[in-house]
Amino acid sequence: MSDPSEISSSPQSPNGAKSKPMGLIYALDERPPLRDTCFAAVQHLLAVLVAIVTPPLIIAGALNLDVETTGFLVSMAFFSSGLATFVQCRRLGPLGCGLLCIQGTSFSFIGPIITAGATGGLGAVFGACMAASTVEMAVSQLLRYTRRIITPLVSGIVVTLIGLCLIKVGLTACGGGETAKADGTFGDLNHVGLALLVLVLIVTFNRSNNRYVRMGSIVIGLSVGYFVAWCLGEVDFGSVADYGGINIPHPFRYGLSLDPSAIVSLAIIYLITAIEAYGDITANSIISGEPVEGKKFIRRAEGGILADGVFSMVAGVFNSFPQSIFAQNNGMIQLTGVASRYVGYFIALILVLMGFFPAIGLVLSLIPEAVLGGATLLMFGMVAAAGVRIISSQTIDRKATLVMALSFSLGLGVEFIPEVLNHFPGELRTIFSSGITTGGLTAIFANLLIRIKE
Repeated sequence: MSDPSEISSSPQSPNGAKSKPMGLIYALDERPPLRDTCFAAVQHLLAVLVAIVTPPLIIAGALNLDVETTGFLVSMAFFSSGLATFVQCRRLGPLGCGLLCIQGTSFSFIGPIITAGATGGLGAVFGACMAASTVEMAVSQLLRYTRRIITPLVSGIVVTLIGLCLIKVGLTACGGGETAKADGTFGDLNHVGLALLVLVLIVTFNRSNNRYVRMGSIVIGLSVGYFVAWCLGEVDFGSVADYGGINIPHPFRYGLSLDPSAIVSLAIIYLITAIEAYGDITANSIISGEPVEGKKFIRRAEGGILADGVFSMVAGVFNSFPQSIFAQNNGMIQLTGVASRYVGYFIALILVLMGFFPAIGLVLSLIPEAVLGGATLLMFGMVAAAGVRIISSQTIDRKATLVMALSFSLGLGVEFIPEVLNHFPGELRTIFSSGITTGGLTAIFANLLIRIKE
């Protein structure tokens, strides 16, 4: 086990003493008083709570899973995120970045996971998540080479495709989800009205000048939507037999199987996630007053990305979904002025404890899909917008235009009209029916192969 202080390097004053980066109240290796630690930890939790629980809720809704299964998946998302967060902050051996870095379930994998779950069940989902996570582990050891392949242009295209392809999932939830399609109530005023209410509330509160109201806009919108849905009789607490007891993590509870097409689809996203994690670690290092070049930084980045992949595999073992480092916590460090990694230990402990109490997951699993859809529709649109922003930061020359045209045409084409692949062999059809996979592969190879002399 290595000492996290070995990779810490705060700026030093002329007399050799470490100086605190401007704007920070507590630096990376300082221990804040208990009151300040708890206050900072709660704010970080509010920033990531919705992000952790939403992917399992969306996936469960799309796969028509029962309340008990959905609640368990949410609980394991908390549990897995807590384990990963502790290691990221503490750094164990080569694992972790040693920063105040929160890790949790990722939106990026939702589309391929739903496709895999629809054909092979949860066993195929977790098998693919575990097998494909080795790609991110490999990237952590080949960082300097993969950055030449996954350029900002390619990353921007894939992130944009993730958002655009998931909008369909969000809109389906707004209409009431698959259950509403089955009982004929899809798109009725109750569902659409609830989704619209949540969407408007989030946008309204997000425009506030009060930073705490703005940060809590999604939580506020979902809470109000949940309450209104309960008043309308859309929430049935009686459907849960028992809210008590303790959740005991049960490895491979839903079995395990390997689906080659699902593994390929997820592997591409793991590749992109590794590069995004590198960017998040870089930003966190800057905010925390840590170096962003040299051997110490490279060890930090490699350890953070390796932990990203390893704990995505661990999450699969404990019946949860792939994880990634959350970018929003970097903003929280700036807002609170607290970069102490010791705060991360409290966050990790709370997340693990939340995973042990089934009542939390069960209550969250009862959120109506329309309420969830109002929030996720906006979130997915923001993912697409983030991708556009990455693309726009690059020089858009003739090559870039061709790469984008090919990637978006083929990626969105198979997403909108999957029937075009009907006569492909079964395995190929399953792999390329995902717009993210098709568009992502196109972006990677087009960017490598297209050569234009301006």
